[in-house]
Amino acid sequence: MYYINYFFLFSIIGHLYETLLFKIIDEKGTSGFLYGYWTPVYGIGVVLILFISKYIFKSLKINKFLEVIIFLIVIFFILTIIEFIGGHILHFLFHKDFWNYSLLKHNIGKYICLDVSIVWVILSFIFLYLIKPWMDKIILKIPKEITIIFIVLFSIDFICTIFIKNKLV
Repeated sequence: MYYINYFFLFSIIGHLYETLLFKIIDEKGTSGFLYGYWTPVYGIGVVLILFISKYIFKSLKINKFLEVIIFLIVIFFILTIIEFIGGHILHFLFHKDFWNYSLLKHNIGKYICLDVSIVWVILSFIFLYLIKPWMDKIILKIPKEITIIFIVLFSIDFICTIFIKNKLV
């Protein structure tokens, strides 16, 4: 339940982040593709950060500085790939681009921008070393029943989104 709770919590935080970002830059847009107030790519990203950091820190027998450097490099590539794949999957499913970096200076197509990837690396570092130790105390206290409710709600939202937005109903 630990990873599932992180997925849901950061899917919601990611939705809030993007909603605020749209307000700040005065752009009309919505976060994510689901009807509910969550953006799963953020939850997926955080869970990957947790898995990768656990694997790197447990398997490597090197000093802390090198571990952090390796983690940041791996996270840069993994999160960039996730953004690339996610953009293409969402375009395939909904025939719409949910983000497009083609107007930014260091873009690599529509779904990848080096500047944005660097921001994800910085946020990953902040998450892992500042937020996670504090969040673990909260995450570990979430009752299993609450997690199950979120799984059910998310599943219903996901199924409805796929069928209704694709007009399969």
